[in-house]
Formats: sequence, C-alpha cells, structure tokens
Amino acid sequence: MYRLTDALLFPSPEQASAEGIVAVGGDLRPERVMLAYKKGIFPWFESDDFLIWWSPDPRMVLFPDQLKISKSMRAVLRKKTFEVTFNKAFSEVVEACAKVKRFGQNGTWITQGLMDVYNVLHQQGHAHSVEVWQEGQLVGGLYGIDLGTVFCGESMFSKANNASKTALIYLTRELKKNHYTLIDCQVPTQHLVSMGAVPIPRADFLSHLP
Repeated sequence: MYRLTDALLFPSPEQASAEGIVAVGGDLRPERVMLAYKKGIFPWFESDDFLIWWSPDPRMVLFPDQLKISKSMRAVLRKKTFEVTFNKAFSEVVEACAKVKRFGQNGTWITQGLMDVYNVLHQQGHAHSVEVWQEGQLVGGLYGIDLGTVFCGESMFSKANNASKTALIYLTRELKKNHYTLIDCQVPTQHLVSMGAVPIPRADFLSHLP
C-alpha cells in the first residue's frame, strides 16, 4: 500500500486497491486535500491519526441532466416548504453533517481535522454549501468541493423530511445552469440512486475532471 510522505503528491488512482484505497498517511494541508480532489481522490477515515485516501471503481455520480424528482418531491417544492441559501452557514452545515448518526456507523468520518480543512477551503473559495431552512432553523444541507466543472459532494444532513433532497435539487439545478458535467457522489446510497445517481467506471469519472 502506498504511504504518503511530506511530498505533495499522490499515486495514480488507477493504482488503487480492489477496495479503492489509493494511499495512506500524509497530512490534511489544504494544498494536499485540493490536489487529491483534482486527481479524483478523496479522504475518508475515522481518525486524524490514520489518514486514508480513496478512489473507488466504479464511482457514483449524478449527471445534472439525469436528476430525478418524484411527484411527491415536486409537490414539496411547489409548496415552498423550505428556504434555500448558498454559502450562508458553511461551518454549521459541516458540523451538522458530522453529528448525523448513520446506519452501520459507530461514529463520524468527518473528523476535527477534516472540519478544519474544509472550513479553510471554504474561505479560499474551493468549498461550498447549500443550506435548507424552515422557520429560521437550519434543517438540512450539504457541502462539497468545487472543481469548476465537477462538484465533489462530501456529505449531507436532514433534520426534516425532504430537506437534504431539497438541497441536492437546488444544487443540481444551479450546477446545470453553469454547465457543470457531473456531481461526484463517491459511493452509492439508496437516497442518491433514487434521485438519479449512477455508477460509472473510474476511468470515465477521471476523464471528466478538469
């Protein structure tokens, strides 16, 4: 397994293990994290003491043109149940995502080190959030890394029915308007599949990166 040093580099994602691990170690400098995303690699681990960098094959993506919105979800949008904003509460969204309890997980993969670096990347203009509000309360949202034509979705949360779906719909519409080619969803979930996400070969995903 490739072990990173202080040098600012990654091996090719094509050298990943069968599970999708490209490398271990290294650090969470903003420059390294951005380099990872630009190469189709993302951090995913449970402890800042043991960093793991991934590029699974296949890769789950959502093409903006293929977004699926159910009839019930269209009704929610028509009712204007929520107010949606962009980049108004980035750190709060990241923190809320970190606190969400997920089936099959004992803890969060969004460590303090990751929260810190994502906040720095937000300040640098590389990371963005979508916030969903209801009666002045933050009830849903998502965040990710913006590569210019590809948006790398990192995590989402929902404290109200359909809040995270609303965030994804608003994000996808905005990206489509600005001619983005895809949203990187990383790994499959039933939630994402229901909204049109599909697996594609890693090589195809890498070809979409700017």
